[in-house]
Amino acid sequence: MAESCWDYPRPPRLEPARRRVRVLAPDGAVLADVPADPSAPRAWRVLETSHPPTYYVAGDAVAAGRLRPAAGTSWCEWKGQASYVDLLDAGGRVVRERAAWTYPHPTPGFEPLAGAFAFYPSGVRCLLDDEEVLAQEGDFYGGWISSEVTGPFKGAPGTLGW
Repeated sequence: MAESCWDYPRPPRLEPARRRVRVLAPDGAVLADVPADPSAPRAWRVLETSHPPTYYVAGDAVAAGRLRPAAGTSWCEWKGQASYVDLLDAGGRVVRERAAWTYPHPTPGFEPLAGAFAFYPSGVRCLLDDEEVLAQEGDFYGGWISSEVTGPFKGAPGTLGW
């Protein structure tokens, strides 16, 4: 049964991922593959009203040498200051600018996200179990739209004021 993003809380809730989380580079290389394990989570989802879940994977679950710090930061009223990372190919060349973000020092309640990465599904392939997710519209949000969540979702033109 699908969840409505309108039933998600505000402020948002952090919980362990309930499904296997995989992230693949545009060339098909595995960037992260994290099984669901509620007793020792290495992937989490953030649930916030009007957004599909945003998934984070532990930093040590991401393939070494594939990310590098990118320019710029942003501020989340709930999680704190985010930093961005570019995705590199195996030769060290940038293939996706600002492909993911991280919270080096998240605010209280979101401490498990310290050093974890959230990938934009618009720039890489993101899967929950074997289901490839769709990207949340807009160039700011990074929600993962799967068969388990229904909208409408914030991010499309005209939704800024929701």
